[in-house]
Amino acid sequence: MTIIDQGNGAAPAAADLIKDTTTQTFVKDVIEESKRQPVLIDFWAEWCGPCKQLTPVLEKAVKAAKGKVKLVKMNIDQHPAIPGQMGIQSIPAVIAFVNGQPADGFMGAVPESQVNAFIEKLTKGVTAPGEPNIAEILQEAEAVLAEGDTAAAAQIYAEVLQHDSTNIPALAGLAKCYAISGAMEQAKQTLAMVPESKRNDPAVKAVQTAIDLAEQAKQLGPIAELEQKVAANPLDHQARFDLATALNAKGDRAAATEQLLAIVKRDRKWNDDGARKQLVQFFEAWGGADEATVEGRKRLSTILFS
Repeated sequence: MTIIDQGNGAAPAAADLIKDTTTQTFVKDVIEESKRQPVLIDFWAEWCGPCKQLTPVLEKAVKAAKGKVKLVKMNIDQHPAIPGQMGIQSIPAVIAFVNGQPADGFMGAVPESQVNAFIEKLTKGVTAPGEPNIAEILQEAEAVLAEGDTAAAAQIYAEVLQHDSTNIPALAGLAKCYAISGAMEQAKQTLAMVPESKRNDPAVKAVQTAIDLAEQAKQLGPIAELEQKVAANPLDHQARFDLATALNAKGDRAAATEQLLAIVKRDRKWNDDGARKQLVQFFEAWGGADEATVEGRKRLSTILFS
């Protein structure tokens, strides 16, 4: 499965990104073209010194955007009608068109940093030609994983990471695939690639919690032994707590929830509210949209607020 085509990502040629326009071609070059991606129209003149300073800065920034925005230049002395209609009274003047309409702009020979910030704001969420739509690909990976095809989801996440090695949702997704498959060391190694500043990302925290819970479960005895302990003494909260942890590691979320809710019902304060805290950890690891989380939260609220 090849989700990202690495071979078609070449940036458009500069000639396709930057051009001169006339009164006759303005509608085609600016209005119509802006329905495909943002277009900057640069009003200038030969006698304008600041224009000559700004134009190279604009061209550099547009080339760096790799097709997310185009630059169209209009000499106002040769073609005065359009700038006159738009009320352009001083140059250089740069107007951004989006979806056939003027959307933003600035006047004067502003610094390169300001031009870059302007274009970055203008192109936020715009996908360059030949560039994969990472957001859509990540959604596909989530859907594949939800269907239970862990291997296929892992491959999609891995391909995203080949394109962008710092993509946090892809790192968290790949680590989740490893964790679900029981490959905890690979899951840990993948999470280790997440920068410290992003460790509180909900998706990252959820995988880390799942890993922690799986490691807790490793320290416990067989489920059958824990079930016997609970059957012999229903008030053995530690055995019931351990059973819940082991059931969760096995993937039996409903049964794990049941055991922890039983402790909360009998003794909310046991082990410093340990049963409720463990259940909240389960919810974090499962994800807020999971059916077991939704049902478990409802039942927990009923117990706590009854």
